Amino acid sequence: MSGQTITVTVTYGSTKHSITLTGHDDGTALTVKDLSNALTKATGVPSASQKLICKGKSLKEMEESLSTYGIKEGCKLMMIGKRNSPEEEAELKKLKDIEKSVEQMAKKLEKVDGELTGLKNGFLAKNLQAEALSKLDHRVKIAAEQFMKLLEQIDSMSVPEGFSDCRMKKRGLVKMVQDFLAKCDKIEACISDHLSKIQSKNLALAD
Repeated sequence: MSGQTITVTVTYGSTKHSITLTGHDDGTALTVKDLSNALTKATGVPSASQKLICKGKSLKEMEESLSTYGIKEGCKLMMIGKRNSPEEEAELKKLKDIEKSVEQMAKKLEKVDGELTGLKNGFLAKNLQAEALSKLDHRVKIAAEQFMKLLEQIDSMSVPEGFSDCRMKKRGLVKMVQDFLAKCDKIEACISDHLSKIQSKNLALAD
């Protein structure tokens, strides 16, 4: 049902919010997540802190369609949950900034990985490969160094116990950076393996 639109009333504290949701272009049904995101915009309460109730039933499954819970045009719901404090928002912003840096470094790493694949597929003359590999190795080492710095930056942030959104974001970022560091190691090992193959070939030719 492309373009399906429903309006529901959500009571939050002493305020009533009229929330209008427009269906997805691809025709997929509106989900609890769609409603939750709209409520975050309207109230400032993050999805993770929301508890949505309709007809005494809690809407727990974010990916479930609203119709599954019997929510249709004109339904009345209730939301419980607290906004993030300005302090938590400030911490979240710092984490989001670090995340942007991580994504930028990840793009550089992808580029190195792509160039390495090209090299292995013989897109460069044999006599130029060793030098090209050394340059790639240098770029991977720089990327790994940057990821380490970002990891230190995340680790040095002390997030108070109550900042659940921040703590979740921080954990996710640490995992993300660690995965990229593992990828750096993998690419470095691949470069060194390819380099030693070229060197042993060159020695064989010299003999």
